[in-house]
Amino acid sequence: MQAAELLVKCLEAEGVEYVFGLPGEETLALLDALSRSPLKFVLTRHEAGASFMAGVYGRLTGRPGVCFSTLGPGATNLLTGVANAFLDRSPLVAITGQTALRKAHKEAHQYIDVVEIFRPVTKWNARIERGEAIPEMVRKAFKVAATEKPGATHLELPQDVADAEAEGVPLHHTPVEYPRPAEDALAQAARLIQEARYPVVLAGHGVMRRGAGRRLTEFAHLLGVPVANTFMGKGAMDYRDYLSLLTVGLHDRDWAMCGLEKADVVIAVGYDQVEYEPKLWNTEGDKKIIHIDTTPAEVDEFYQPEVEVVGDLSHTLTALSRACPRREGVPAGPAVLKEFVLRELEDFSRDESFPLKPQRIIADLRQALSDEDILLCDVGAHKVWLARLFPTARTNTVVISNGLASMGVGVPGAIAAKLAFPHRQVVAVVGDGGFMMTAQELETARRLRLSFVVLVWADGGYGLISWKEMRRYGHTFGTTFTNPDFALLARSLGLPGFRIEAASQLLPTLRQAMGMDLPVVVEVPVDYAENMRLTEKLGHLTCPV
Repeated sequence: MQAAELLVKCLEAEGVEYVFGLPGEETLALLDALSRSPLKFVLTRHEAGASFMAGVYGRLTGRPGVCFSTLGPGATNLLTGVANAFLDRSPLVAITGQTALRKAHKEAHQYIDVVEIFRPVTKWNARIERGEAIPEMVRKAFKVAATEKPGATHLELPQDVADAEAEGVPLHHTPVEYPRPAEDALAQAARLIQEARYPVVLAGHGVMRRGAGRRLTEFAHLLGVPVANTFMGKGAMDYRDYLSLLTVGLHDRDWAMCGLEKADVVIAVGYDQVEYEPKLWNTEGDKKIIHIDTTPAEVDEFYQPEVEVVGDLSHTLTALSRACPRREGVPAGPAVLKEFVLRELEDFSRDESFPLKPQRIIADLRQALSDEDILLCDVGAHKVWLARLFPTARTNTVVISNGLASMGVGVPGAIAAKLAFPHRQVVAVVGDGGFMMTAQELETARRLRLSFVVLVWADGGYGLISWKEMRRYGHTFGTTFTNPDFALLARSLGLPGFRIEAASQLLPTLRQAMGMDLPVVVEVPVDYAENMRLTEKLGHLTCPV
């Protein structure tokens, strides 16, 4: 068989279901092999869309998503989504074509060193130079991508290698089992928790990746320890839990941050520094830190753990629960601090002003979705509002990119989420800037006959940058643009489109859109004057605990 066929057989052996990508002259053999395979090839409208889809698919399922492109411009277009998966710790395998090996030593049409370009944003990448090496290289790419901390890997397949005959069979594999933590580390962690005046858990995205949400809640209840989560850790604990401090991650102080400020011991569980810089929550560097994760801690001046408990998260939390004596009483803080945040959402749920306040949009969105439905959040000012205010009850139901944090992930991410979980409602919340970066993938979604809602927050500008400019300089520059009629744009693709003209229209329109069997675009004008009001309010915040 051809080497391209062997590669596809290896993908099948890895349990791959979808391959996201665009065709190219140098990938014809791979496309031909896919045409005879049970793998489902998802033709996207841009390579970045393909890599965003693969990354979100990997993040939601825990299995590496697969994307591919041709050489040169196809590969560089793919790069952003690969980098996004790398810093979001989402397992992804990228495959790119390349010109024939005989041209690699000289200047040639469309030839650039893609392996070297991808090196900084992948855990491992390599060029396939011999067909018989494919089984080992594919197995390594998938193993490295999925192993903690997960991320992106990349394989380059030159055209002449793909066309050549090759012999081999896929390698079998077994799941990676993470070690149990060291007993002395557990004992030291237990002692620190026992001696703590006010311990607080900081839960990161690792809790989701390792399926440790239930164990975390049990741990918190047994020890009476409040839990704050990062943007990417939303849902690590049900927001309704009496120990939930909700979300931290703003550069400003917020109500949830008050609980973290009060802590003398921070128990960081599945926390990654790309999610929330330690300097922002350990400003004086005086907090004692217990690092609980499957990998050792990254070195940082403001993150110097007293002890690192490295091992399987669920086992570690269970063992630590047994080692620590139960703390008596209900800790002061979570109920009080959470009340301030939820009250803000409740107060604005009846706000009838137009354009809509961010808080009103989030209140209606929460009411329209069930606990198990999936919310994809693109990057922009809306991300700050959703991360801060959207009440989240279940793990892996809110997807926020806060590693690379690339605009444009929302619509492709919704496609991936719907493919992974076809029986759940999916909503992508995007700004008008981010939406226009990957709006073309709505055609992909229509072709796949998927159904989800794209909720576009429209203000005619890059709202987050304007917000930061106003804070620093008192004026904005270079951030405004004009928009098309988004509802008409949707209809030109054969899709339903709505524009909200009054606050009272949003909730019924969302419910109507969720009942449709096509992708639906809902444009909602947003009043981002609330951004500076929030800055002013948080700037004068006095912690009540």
